[in-house]
Amino acid sequence: INHIVHNGGLYKRPFNEAFEETPMLVAVLTYVGYGVLTLFGYLRDFMRQWKIEKCQNATEREEQKDFVPLYQDFENFYNRNLYMRIRDSWNRPICSVPGAKVDMMERVSHDYNWTFTYTGRVIKDIINMGSYNYLGFAQKAGACQEAAAKVLSQYGAGVCSTRQEMGNLDKHEELEKLIARFLGVESAMAYGMGFATNSMNIPALVGKGCLILSDELNHASLVLGARLSGATIRIFKHNNMQSLEKLLKDAIVHGQPRTRRPWKKILILVEGIYSMEGSIVRLPEVIALKKKYKSYLYLDEAHSIGALGPGGRGVVEYFGLSPEDVDVMMGTFTKSFGAAGGYIGGKKELIDYLRTYSHSAAYATSMSPPVVEQIITSMKCIMGEDGTTVGRARVQQLAENTRYFRRRLKEMGFIIYGNEDSPVVPLMLYMPAKIGAFGREMLKRNIGVVVVGFPATPIIESRARFCLSAAHTKEMLDTALKEVNEVGDLLQLKYSRRRLVPLLDRPFDETTYEETED
Repeated sequence: INHIVHNGGLYKRPFNEAFEETPMLVAVLTYVGYGVLTLFGYLRDFMRQWKIEKCQNATEREEQKDFVPLYQDFENFYNRNLYMRIRDSWNRPICSVPGAKVDMMERVSHDYNWTFTYTGRVIKDIINMGSYNYLGFAQKAGACQEAAAKVLSQYGAGVCSTRQEMGNLDKHEELEKLIARFLGVESAMAYGMGFATNSMNIPALVGKGCLILSDELNHASLVLGARLSGATIRIFKHNNMQSLEKLLKDAIVHGQPRTRRPWKKILILVEGIYSMEGSIVRLPEVIALKKKYKSYLYLDEAHSIGALGPGGRGVVEYFGLSPEDVDVMMGTFTKSFGAAGGYIGGKKELIDYLRTYSHSAAYATSMSPPVVEQIITSMKCIMGEDGTTVGRARVQQLAENTRYFRRRLKEMGFIIYGNEDSPVVPLMLYMPAKIGAFGREMLKRNIGVVVVGFPATPIIESRARFCLSAAHTKEMLDTALKEVNEVGDLLQLKYSRRRLVPLLDRPFDETTYEETED
């Protein structure tokens, strides 16, 4: 399904997203593949039970046989019999800065990935297509590293207290003022962990008698925060405004179950860029619905802050909207800023409330000073307050790399999900055997990629996920594309029935193309 929107009333720019339908034959073969794996999984479990095959997974002790079993769900069966066979595709230990290239420790397994042994060899200069290093600030030299090292020598590594006690440094205050200026909001607050920024702050904002409307593909941190809040949760289809509006109408017409009282608050939870789909939220439409039905909007910009918009200010700037239209602006420092932690920005009353009632603020240890300085230096670079244009050039380079890489993959015939401006690029694999095969074949060719399967995606929608960076040169991208093309032919991954015709005279940063139907 292709979405191409250019509505002058809401959108100030074209909004192009593609989610090509899975070919019927591929879907059938994927189900057959999982069926065969499940069948052999039960056979192997039978053999383990009768001691024909060595049992290496966690089992109940003999004296606990009459207890209710701890491990009986499908996920454990999946982990034992499917995931374990391709476990070498994950948790690969790198031993360098996660920049455009990384060094990786080589490991081997002699028991089908139940255990690993390190060979002592280091695989050098692997092109890193998996890290969220969107603007290339994950580096061991340069202004950010020097500033962080200087602060480390002055403040030390840890603070050993919460912000409300003895852990409130001048650096924390400086960072929060900078964030507020960067986002264009009245006030902001920083937290030491991005995941906890969502999971611990949503319960402070809503509770019993409130309604949360959550996108079906929201991140686990948003899901956990919503569940911990005690509020009623209703799910709308991914980026589907008709589904969201129907839920809003029903919420206002019918009110709370049984009592029919009006909801105390209605909070819409969305992300800027969805990290598994590569799609961008339809923010102009979400804001229009939010205003129409008098609800609140919580925007998670973990992947979009720094990566979208001419000035790197995220999805709000990308659509040319006002930050005042978003009630709660959340983001993390773990991607574009090459650091750790998260933030929430908004009106001063909101931030003052969270300083008192947020569990992340009251009980969590303050952010490490060198990490704070890394964020301050990189953010000033993006804003141009360091006296250079390096930051803006990186934002522009990321946009060019993104459009080039996506266009080339589509020309090769792969099914690529998401928005044309999203630096998260999912390449669909579908079949379970191809998850491990793709990761291994790419590593053989010195390309590091992330492959993703169930439960992070629907069970038949396994994929490889590329994350573009401003640090990637055109030579690196061309090398990666050449190897992806080769592996795609080897594993027969070119499922797309909608090929793009390459224009030979097209310059690198141009994004126009012609589309043909086979």
